Amino acid sequence: MVTAILFGLLFILLFIGVPIAISLGLASTIVIIFFTTMPTLVIPQKMFTSIDKFALMAIPLFILAGNFLSQGGAARRIIRFARAMVGHLPGGLPMSAIFACIIFAAVSGSSPATVAAIGSIMMGAIRNAGYDDKFSIGAITCAGSLGILIPPSIVMIVYGVTVDQSIGKLFMAGVIPGLLLGGGLMLVTYIAAVRAGFKREKMASLKEILGSLMDAFWGLLVIVIVIGGIYGGIFTPTEAAAASAVYAFFISLFVYKDITWKDIPNIIKMSATTTAMVMFIIANAMLFAFVLTYLQIPQNLAQWIIDMNFNKYTFLIFVNILLLIAGNFMEPSSIVMILAPLIFPVAMTLGIDPIHLGVIITVNIEVGMLTPPVGLNLFVSSSITGKSIEEVIKATLPWIFALLIGLIIITYIPILSTWLPNLIYG
Repeated sequence: MVTAILFGLLFILLFIGVPIAISLGLASTIVIIFFTTMPTLVIPQKMFTSIDKFALMAIPLFILAGNFLSQGGAARRIIRFARAMVGHLPGGLPMSAIFACIIFAAVSGSSPATVAAIGSIMMGAIRNAGYDDKFSIGAITCAGSLGILIPPSIVMIVYGVTVDQSIGKLFMAGVIPGLLLGGGLMLVTYIAAVRAGFKREKMASLKEILGSLMDAFWGLLVIVIVIGGIYGGIFTPTEAAAASAVYAFFISLFVYKDITWKDIPNIIKMSATTTAMVMFIIANAMLFAFVLTYLQIPQNLAQWIIDMNFNKYTFLIFVNILLLIAGNFMEPSSIVMILAPLIFPVAMTLGIDPIHLGVIITVNIEVGMLTPPVGLNLFVSSSITGKSIEEVIKATLPWIFALLIGLIIITYIPILSTWLPNLIYG
């Protein structure tokens, strides 16, 4: 009965347009006050302690680093390098945009930031080169979603904190699946461009490739600092986030000189606003997760799945369907904070690797960034291009199909997610 009230309140609040974070917190607060014997003091305590974690300090620092780089011209230089590398292939211009998204995802750790940074420069250029809108809008909107899978990933930080898993391992686990999905998006682009008969661009010379690489070198070095620092045991993920923020500030201001001292307050304000939004969602979602645990919903769900004789493979189908549905209506951090505590105990009972599970959840959330009504990447693309949400959705369909095929491969071939972290961490 109380469980029905909790979820009923949540869905009613969401239906009438209350923001997700407030809906989670308000539904939890009402249930605690009126349907449990817990003191009301537990509400602020749980909300505060949920964000009082060292690992979560990485979130504002990665957001700050991404904003410095996106405002500081790193995106433009990365695009030039990507175009020199793959621009000569059929569909070379949109393929270079996807390649740039893969690189920038490893720099910013944010899906909407990747779409905004690469899309604002490349969407118009692709359209002006004679490509259909599906190439300019669909390819970049979908490739931008890799920002939450390729490390550093804010979603993986939230998952690691929620279920107490190594964030370093999760970062490493996202590398191969991220490259696999990026390669799949480029393959779809290549096939579509060949079928449409688009001409190849002139192949860049070795001098042009090296020149673009040197121009983008300082921006690309962020990837080495974050991944290499964690891999080499020099940094924890949180320390790597701090190092990347300081480094991004330095190169944007003193090396590339694309920002000035006057721009710094606005960049910090943007980062603080995004951080506050994410942290507020986490605090309310953790309160909701606490109420779920108090009502023994995860335990009952686990017992139900055991009673249904689900094996590992049928359970993963159930998980993917559940997450894809949730992605239509919820923000990424909320999905992790609400569903991970439900899914995790059952997955452990069935012998599913917790790091592999984290990658599966993240890839599902990627697809959720591309599906209405809450798909944030759709709104970013719509604002950049001036196209309606319906037009953006239609343009993304071929690439979403590629992501879904990649999701199936990643779900049932766990070594793609576990090989690299096991190699590094043992």
